[in-house]
Formats: sequence, structure tokens, C-alpha cells
Amino acid sequence: MIKKVNISEIRKNSDNPRIIKDDKFKKLVKSIQDFPEMLELRPIVVDENMTILGGNMRHQASIRAGLKEVWIKVAEGLTDEQKKEFVIKDNSSFGEWDWDILANEWDQEKLIDWGLDVPVLNEKAEVEEAEIEFSEYLDEAHNYVVLTFDNEIDWLSAQTHFNLKSVYSKRQNGKPWSKGIGRVINGAEYLKDLKDE
Repeated sequence: MIKKVNISEIRKNSDNPRIIKDDKFKKLVKSIQDFPEMLELRPIVVDENMTILGGNMRHQASIRAGLKEVWIKVAEGLTDEQKKEFVIKDNSSFGEWDWDILANEWDQEKLIDWGLDVPVLNEKAEVEEAEIEFSEYLDEAHNYVVLTFDNEIDWLSAQTHFNLKSVYSKRQNGKPWSKGIGRVINGAEYLKDLKDE
């Protein structure tokens, strides 16, 4: 059952392992202020005791946005184990973004404003910090083409098009594995795939 309640009736779930960074939290607050109807379409899920199972961040952001009432959905009859499972599964992302569609059919500024998390930015930072080259070895015997992109959306679209995957490399100083994007593809295989299309 979905209903509107006073925000003070809801209890924060102290066991929720999900956190939100300050800049993302500010975007969530702004999102709620700009589009409060979203909360009715995606209500906060609580148990019979009014403890949040899904929507801790939306609850906090609603308080910051100055809302006095919010929409909730009460999940009744769940065991403690099912409640824990719900908390994790509600915060899991099972799908992936189609960066090609996002690049060609969506406004980049709006996507950023809406809080879209772009993991490539984080991966780049890790690569720079680790100072490790994440590509296959190239020497003078190889002919190659270098593509550059002056914006993130084009780069993300290229990753999708060329099917560039995350690759891992152990740091030379023995520290844990680092992650980056593999940027070298086999040109002959790529041309063959183009001809086959």
C-alpha cells in the first residue's frame, strides 16, 4: 500500500551500507526540489515499524529539501533476513548504461545534472594515480591509429562501439591490482568485423 505520511514518522535504517557523497547528495536534493512527483512514483519502502528498507538517501534528501510529507510503501511480512536482502538488492545495479544511446539521444548537461555517475572518470583517476600503462605493447613493427576525444560522451560512445573493457594490472611496487580501460584493439580483426556487418 502506498500512502503519504509525515516525514518524522519514518525511521532511518542505521544498518544500511549505502552512502552518498556530498556533491551527489546536493544533486539528489535539487532533483527532489525540481521534481517532487518522483517521490510518489518511486516511494520510500519501509517495514511495519516504519524503518526504511529502500530510500535512505531519498529520505535524507527530502528532509534537506524541506519536505514535511513523503510517499511510502509498507512492505509487510518480511523476515529479518528478507529485509537485509532487500536493502542490498534495492541498492544494487544489475544493468549497464548504453553509452552510445546516451551520447546520441540525451543532453549531456542534463545527465550530469540528474546525477548520472560516470565510472570512466573514476577509472581514469585510478590509472593516473597508479601511473601504469593499460594497453598492449606497441613497438615500431606495429602500425596503429590513435583516436582522441575532446569530451566524455564521445569517449564513452567509443568505448561501447569498440567494446573496450576494463583491464587490470598489478602495480610494479607490489600494491593491489589497479584498473583501467584497455585502449588497444586488433585492427585486422576490427576491419574483418566491419566487412561482416
